[in-house]
Amino acid sequence: MVDYHATNNQSLYSAGGPQIYMEQENDWDRDLLLDPAWEKQQRKVRASESPGAAAGALYLIYLFSNLVNVLNFCVSAFVEIVDGNAKMTLGMIWTIILRFAIQDISVEETSAKEGLLLWCQRKTAPYKNVNVQNFHISWKDGLAFNALIHRHRPELIDYDKLRKDDPVTNLNNAFEVAERYLDIPKMLDAEDIVGTLRPDEKAIMTYVSCFYHAFSGAQKAETAANRICKVLAVNQENEHLMEDYEKLASDLLEWIRRTIPWLENRAPEKTMTEMQQKLEDFRDYRRVHKPPKVQEKCQLEINFNTLQTKLRLSNRPAFMPSEGRMVSDINGAWHKLEGAEKGYEEWLLNEIRRLERLDHLAEKFRQKAAIHESWTDGKEAMLTQKDYETASLSEIKALLKKHEAFESDLAAHQDRVEQIAAIAQELNELDYYDSPSVNARCQKICEQWDALGSLTQSRRESLERTEKQLESIDELYLEYAKRAAPFNNWMEGAMEDLQDMFIVHNIEEIQGLITAHDQFKSTLPEANKEREAIQAIQAEVQKIAQYNGIKLAGNNPYTTITPQSIDKKWEKVQQLVPQRDQALQEELARQQSNDHLRRQFANQANMIGPWIQNKMEEIGRISIEMNGTLEDQLTHLRQYEQSIIEYKPNIDQLEGDHQLIQEALIFDNKYTAYTMEHLRVGWEQLLTTIARTINEIENQILTRDAKGISQEQLHEYRTSFNHFDKKRTGIMDSDDFRALLISTGNSLGDAEFGRIMGIVDPNNSGAVTFQAFIDFMSRETTDTDTADQVIASFKILAGDKNYITAEELRRELPPDQAEYCIARMAPYTGPDAVPGALDYMSFSTALYGESDL
Repeated sequence: MVDYHATNNQSLYSAGGPQIYMEQENDWDRDLLLDPAWEKQQRKVRASESPGAAAGALYLIYLFSNLVNVLNFCVSAFVEIVDGNAKMTLGMIWTIILRFAIQDISVEETSAKEGLLLWCQRKTAPYKNVNVQNFHISWKDGLAFNALIHRHRPELIDYDKLRKDDPVTNLNNAFEVAERYLDIPKMLDAEDIVGTLRPDEKAIMTYVSCFYHAFSGAQKAETAANRICKVLAVNQENEHLMEDYEKLASDLLEWIRRTIPWLENRAPEKTMTEMQQKLEDFRDYRRVHKPPKVQEKCQLEINFNTLQTKLRLSNRPAFMPSEGRMVSDINGAWHKLEGAEKGYEEWLLNEIRRLERLDHLAEKFRQKAAIHESWTDGKEAMLTQKDYETASLSEIKALLKKHEAFESDLAAHQDRVEQIAAIAQELNELDYYDSPSVNARCQKICEQWDALGSLTQSRRESLERTEKQLESIDELYLEYAKRAAPFNNWMEGAMEDLQDMFIVHNIEEIQGLITAHDQFKSTLPEANKEREAIQAIQAEVQKIAQYNGIKLAGNNPYTTITPQSIDKKWEKVQQLVPQRDQALQEELARQQSNDHLRRQFANQANMIGPWIQNKMEEIGRISIEMNGTLEDQLTHLRQYEQSIIEYKPNIDQLEGDHQLIQEALIFDNKYTAYTMEHLRVGWEQLLTTIARTINEIENQILTRDAKGISQEQLHEYRTSFNHFDKKRTGIMDSDDFRALLISTGNSLGDAEFGRIMGIVDPNNSGAVTFQAFIDFMSRETTDTDTADQVIASFKILAGDKNYITAEELRRELPPDQAEYCIARMAPYTGPDAVPGALDYMSFSTALYGESDL
C-alpha cells in the first residue's frame, strides 16, 4: 500500500487556484506504465482510425484486466477519505483525472501533456490573437477556449465579434456554450482566472481535456486529412516535375527547330571572308552552343527516368508527355539535328576551297586578259592602215613579211585566248559571284580576236595583191624576225609562268612544282644560246650594212621585236627565276608546317579515340558488375565521372589543334583515321553514358529504399539478371526474361506472363531493363496508397456525405493543399447536392488515373 501521507507533499492550494500533486513514484502508476498489456493497447489506440472511441474501449479493457489493482486502489482511497486527509484525497482525485481523462491523450506519440498542448496549438493556429504556448497565461483572455469551440462547432460562436480586451466576457461565453451545447460542466470561474497572475495549470489542463474528449471524433478527420495531405503532396511534386520536363523539352525542341534550318542552309557566300565567318560561327556552335544542349538532353532523360520511378513508387500511372515531347520525339529531333549538322562543316570547307580556287582562277583570268589586251592594243589600227598603197616594192615585200610575222605572232596568241575562255568557262561552272563582268571581258576579248582574224586575213589579201611587185627582201631581217618572234613568245610565256600563282595542299604537290621549276631552269642554257644566235643575226645585218655602206631606214621592217627588248626580257626572266625559287621554298616551308600540324593532331587524336572507347567499355562493365553496395557503386561511378570530366582539357587542346588545321586550310590528314567530329560525338556519348549509368544506380537506390529491398535481395536480383543477360547489354528480350522469372520460382502461363510483360514493358519495346525487373519483384508486396483509401479519408472530412464543401476543405487541410483541391474538384451533381458541393470521389480517382500532362 502506498503511503499517501508522505511528508514531501506540498499545499493543495496556491496562487488562487487548486494545486493538485500526485506521488511520482506511485506503485500503481508505475505498474500501469510498465504493464506490457497496457503498452500494447496504447499502440492500438495510436494506430486506430478512431482514437477517441478506441481509447474509451481501451480503458474499459484495461480496468477489467487489472481489476485487482483497481480494487486495491479504491480500498486505499476509501481509508484516506474516512481519515479526513484532504491533501491526500485531492491528490488521489488528480491521479484519477490524470489517469482517465488526460493520460490517454497522445498526438504524434508525444506525452499526454505535450500531446494535449500540440492538439490545442494545431486547432487554434488559424485564429488571430491566439497563441497557445502553455496551460496557464495563454488561456487568460478566453480567446483560446472560444477558438477551440469555433473550430469544431462554428455555428455556436461568432468569433469575429470577440475582443481581446474583454477576457471575462470571452471566458463566460466559452464556459456557457460548453455547458449548454457540449455537456462540459463549468469547472472554472472567469473572474478567478482573470484576477490571477498565473492561473492554475492543472485546473486548466483538466478543463481543456474535456474539450479534447468532446471533440475526439475530429481526430478521425485529422487522420484522414493527414493521409490526404500526403497524397496531394506527392501529386503536387509529380506535377511540378512534369511541368519542368515539359518546359525543358519544349525549350530543347524549340532550339533544335531553330538550329536545323541554319544547318540545312547551304546557300554559299560570295567571298572567302564571308565563308570563313560561317566556319567560325559553326565552330562557336559546336564548342559553345551545342555542348550545353547535349547536357540538357541528357538531364531531360535523367529527369524523365527519375519521374517515372517516383510515379511507380507512389502507385501512380506512368507519365505521358504531351504530343511531340516524348523522349523518343526529342531523340528523333536530335537525330535530325545531327543529320543536318553532318556534312555542314565539310560543305563549308569545300565552299572555302571552291572560293579559293575561284579567287585563284579569277586572278589568273585577269592577268592573262591584261597581258592579251596589252598585246592587242593598237593591232586593229595597224591592220587597217593603208601604208602599202604608197610603199615601194621593197617596202611592200617588207610589209608582207612583217604581216607574216604578225600572223605567226597571232597564231602563237591563240593558245592564250583559249586559256582565257577556258578559265572564264570554269568560273561560270563554279558559280563565281562576279561571272557577269568576267563573261563581258571574255566576250570582248573573243570578239576582238575574231575581228583581228578578219582584219589579218583582209590585210594579207591586200598585201598579196601587190606581192608580185615585191621582190627584194632582206633575208637576214626575215630570219631574225622568224626566230625572234617565237623566242620572244617563249620569254613572255616563261615570265608569265614564273609569275603564275599557285595553290597546293600538301608537300607532294609543292615538291612537284619545285621539280618542274628545276626542269625549266635546266632549259635556260639552250635558250641563252638561241638568244645569242638571234642577236648574231642582227649583228650580221649591221656588219653587212656597214661593209656595203648601206644606210638602214630604221628598225627591222619584219618585226617590232628589237634586240634591246629581247635582252630586257631575258634579264627579267633571270630576275624572276630566283624569285620563283623563293616563293616555292616558302610554300614548301608552309606545307611542312601543315604536315607538322597534321602529325600533332593525329598523335593526340590517336590517343584520345582509344581512350574514349576504353572508357565506354569500362562503363558498360561497371553497369552490370556487383562490386559493393549501391552507394559504393554510386560513389565509384561519380569518381569515375569526375576523372572523365578532368580529361576535358585534352579535348579542348585537340579542338585548338583542329582549329589551327582549319585555319591553315588543311583538308586531309593521312596520319589518323579520327576526325574531330568523330571524337566530339564519342566524347558527348561518353558523358551521356556515365550520367545515365549514375541515374540508373540512383533510381535503384530510390527503389530499394522505397520498396524496403535489402542489399542482399538487390544483390540476388542483380546476379539473376546478369546470368540471363546473355549479351551483357543491361537489357534482355522477352524469352530471356521469361527464363529469369521461372528461375525465381514463378510458374508462368501465357496469360500471366503477358500481364507481367505489360507491367515491365508498357511500351512493347521487347526489352526489359534491370530497373523494371526490381520494380516488378517488389511492387506487389509494397503498401501504397490507393484511390479507395483517399476516398475514405475525404468521406471522414465530409462527415459521411457524398460531397465536400470548400469551407470543410479549408478547415481541415493546410491552405495550399485546400486550394489545390478546390481548384481541381468538379462540382458534385448527385441528388443530395447543395450549392458549392464538390465531388471528392472523381477527384480521388483522377489522382491515380491518367495524367493531364
